Amino acid sequence: MKQNVVWFISIIALLGCAGSSQNPVSAAGFINQTQHSTVDLQSIWTQAQQSIAQQIDLNPLQVSKKNSPKVLPGDRRALSVEPHQLLVAAVPDVSSQLLLAATGEQRSNPTGMIACPSPCNVRYSTAYSFYQPELTKYAASWEFDANNFDVILEYEFENHILNALGYDMRWR
Repeated sequence: MKQNVVWFISIIALLGCAGSSQNPVSAAGFINQTQHSTVDLQSIWTQAQQSIAQQIDLNPLQVSKKNSPKVLPGDRRALSVEPHQLLVAAVPDVSSQLLLAATGEQRSNPTGMIACPSPCNVRYSTAYSFYQPELTKYAASWEFDANNFDVILEYEFENHILNALGYDMRWR
């Protein structure tokens, strides 16, 4: 009997620890693998919602002399879109030598760039997002560059929101 009680308490203790793993999932739906709090991530998400509710730029990566911006009025539905098990994590920056060899672009270390896997439309970026499964990864060197970190994640969170609302994400 005593052995069964010890076994039962051990199982309950292990189950209680399951919620405090290194990949905590918040009520808001983040799997937070950053050095920032989930409250910080939720604040950036809220900024992204408000930005989309005011105005939508569908082609910031395509704008050039030939292609003009495709800016739409805001979509208030953005205010109700929430993340669902969205993994947010840093990735080590690519080295300056690798970036130079692959692209001809010269940057000092840390480069602030990471490899962007297929189906990205660029080879290297400061961050990228996928929608199935939901994830956003960013160059680790941006982690404590507060202003840029917020801007980078806000843009990626906007992408998640726009995707959830059914917008064409080809040039985002």
